[in-house]
Amino acid sequence: MFMGAVCPKEVYPPAEPLEFCTTAYAGGYDSRATLAFIKETAKEPVRLGLAAMAIPLSRGEIDYAEEQSKAMGMTPVDKEVIPPPTADYTPFATKLKDADPTWIFSWAPWVTQVKTFEALRRLAWQRDYIAWAHIAAESELARVKDGRLFVIGANSLFKDNLPVHREITEQLKQASSQYPAEQMTEGWIGGMVLEAALKTAGAPADAGKLRAAMETVKVDTRGLRGGPIEWSKDNHFRARQFYRVYRWDEDKSTIVQAKDWVPYDVK
Repeated sequence: MFMGAVCPKEVYPPAEPLEFCTTAYAGGYDSRATLAFIKETAKEPVRLGLAAMAIPLSRGEIDYAEEQSKAMGMTPVDKEVIPPPTADYTPFATKLKDADPTWIFSWAPWVTQVKTFEALRRLAWQRDYIAWAHIAAESELARVKDGRLFVIGANSLFKDNLPVHREITEQLKQASSQYPAEQMTEGWIGGMVLEAALKTAGAPADAGKLRAAMETVKVDTRGLRGGPIEWSKDNHFRARQFYRVYRWDEDKSTIVQAKDWVPYDVK
């Protein structure tokens, strides 16, 4: 069961019997949702820049986004694949800027996403940039304070202040955790799913009973996601994947929702 890494394709229908995933990421679906938001939000024809880290998962998703963008009527103008140990992002940002994109999409570890963005701003590129909402995204939006930096993800941010967010915060205080509450969503959801599966399997449980229980899981995420974690024999990811977009509001000096939950059926 994957609880913190990108979900492998083996958990999508038709799923492998022994692989399950609760993580927010969803290869292919993430790009489709991001590009749909860009197309809906853009006020002019989209010239798309793309930024990935030079690792297979990131590059594969950005390659997919490049082809998908063409089918949606956008024009991809530059794609930078940046090595993990990069110290200076200026050369990559310069190539992106010189291609004159109206939007840039990055799907990579947070360090690549934010350092590419900050390098672009130092070069006086002032257009729109959207990145995946990793666990650092909430604190980073507040640090960067740029109204044209968007993050898209499948988890609600703690700025929404739901009862479940307050519960997580309180539990972390009681546990004297050294980690900020807004970075705990993935683990909390995974724990909820494990708890539900173990309760369904009952005691005494064996491997067969637990796997059967996992194939009938349906967990209310209480607003941490846009819908439940729901598994079946053939789908060990979820029946529907939901996306929400956030940005920094410079006038209100706070994080706001740029787009509420949008669902995608997982097939």
